[in-house]
Amino acid sequence: MAHTHDHASQDNNAKRLKLAFGITATFMVIEVIGGLISGSLALLADAGHMLTDAAALLFALLAVHFSHKPASKGRTFGWLRLTTLAAFVNALALLGITLMIVWEAIQRFYQPQPVAGVTMMLVAVAGLIANILSFWILHRGSEEKNLNVRAAALHVLGDLLGSVGAIAAALVILWTGWTPIDPILSVLVSCLVLRSAWQLMKESVNELLEGAPGSLDIPALKRNLSRSIPEVRDVHHVHVWMVGEKPIMTLHVQVIPPHDHDALLERIQHFLEHHYQISHATIQMEYGPCSGPDCRLNDVQAGHAHHHHH
Repeated sequence: MAHTHDHASQDNNAKRLKLAFGITATFMVIEVIGGLISGSLALLADAGHMLTDAAALLFALLAVHFSHKPASKGRTFGWLRLTTLAAFVNALALLGITLMIVWEAIQRFYQPQPVAGVTMMLVAVAGLIANILSFWILHRGSEEKNLNVRAAALHVLGDLLGSVGAIAAALVILWTGWTPIDPILSVLVSCLVLRSAWQLMKESVNELLEGAPGSLDIPALKRNLSRSIPEVRDVHHVHVWMVGEKPIMTLHVQVIPPHDHDALLERIQHFLEHHYQISHATIQMEYGPCSGPDCRLNDVQAGHAHHHHH
């Protein structure tokens, strides 16, 4: 029963994401054309922001799609990392777009360009409506607490600010004819884009470099494991990394020889899943002290303390 429900909510998420992606991608194209016709840089900056949203929605969709794909002999994790790689490429592209817009804005301060206020206004309002629609579609789905859907909804929320900025610039141009407001606001919108690009870059690079999830404190995990399970004497050789938002872990545990090896193993697994949401852990249990060359792999702080033991 639980399984079918999970699939239903996944498909539901996918539907919402597809719809929001369609709306966002369409309006991004409209904003690019509108920006070029009206000569408004703020609209182009907002289109850049919409591109980040469309990309975020696309990755969320891909992640849903690839998490259904079975793993193969050659790819034991399936294709989950592909979304991480795509996110990284997207972040690079966004940084490039932002730099181009800021550069163009600087040029326009020196040589102001005419901006067609009415066209700009119409396109900006249409963009705002598209964003509100996307956000509404996604937000209704966020009670499932799917990380991708939530991230996409946040993106779209940031984009609302971009559209509001473009509308404000259009109003100023219509009322006062002061065109420098357009590059000024385009730089502000670019800062929004830069923030999401930087966040995306940090997270995707951490995942590609096999970094541990940011929230995980490994020394604390080792201490807690030893405290919670009395048979555990030492935890070492700990590796944690992320594959498609799922943490994966390998560790060596030195234990007092138990009556029931499998029961102890299960308790350790339960501890990791319960306290750290790590459901995929490979645990090597040892009865003697570890003697391999890389036993002290991540005991940086314990380096000095160990000389006294020997």
